[in-house]
Amino acid sequence: MGRIEIICSHLTPARMFADVGCDHGYCSRYMLERGLCEKAYLSDISAGSLAKAKGLLRHYFSQGRCEFICADGMKGLPPGCDLVLIAGLGGEEIVRILSEGYLPERFVLQPMKNAEKVRAFLLEKGCGIETDYTFEDGAFYELIAGKREGGSVYGTWEIEYGRDNLAHPSVAFRRKLAAEREKLRGYLKSPMQRESRENILQRQYALEVIIDAIEGDL
Repeated sequence: MGRIEIICSHLTPARMFADVGCDHGYCSRYMLERGLCEKAYLSDISAGSLAKAKGLLRHYFSQGRCEFICADGMKGLPPGCDLVLIAGLGGEEIVRILSEGYLPERFVLQPMKNAEKVRAFLLEKGCGIETDYTFEDGAFYELIAGKREGGSVYGTWEIEYGRDNLAHPSVAFRRKLAAEREKLRGYLKSPMQRESRENILQRQYALEVIIDAIEGDL
């Protein structure tokens, strides 16, 4: 499956679904086509992207089953959305959006980078993380899904790499680790400040420990 299909496979039935940073609106179409939500709210800071979503979903808009909001993050969304999707944004941006908005009953998040910051934020807020893994579709992506309640407890490396990845390492996760190892090795061949080199060496050490532990389970 491709990236959009994988994200959609984690979307669950909801009364009010919010697609934040909706881009073309494909995930909202998935929800509406299958009758998985009574109403979808699509928001994007880009008027151009929102226009594409409006064109894709004009049939559902004419039925009153979706609304479009040109705004930053969750601004303008009704507070009762029980499932919120935020995909294709950086981890720091996702944390900012949730901090300025609200934590929904259920969430599906797909950060493009800094997934560890998303995990740390959710855990700090007492959320229950139910799904947390790496997948591949031309690039490596993280998928984090769960609910507002539940209070998951993660260890340091689970925050860094994802609980499901460490418990059940997939081919995609193994390939991501190998790619990161080669990247760090490349960095170390270049001149840099001592502090920067020490930070990279520390990350390399943690990475090698993870890789060794995974290979030891084969």
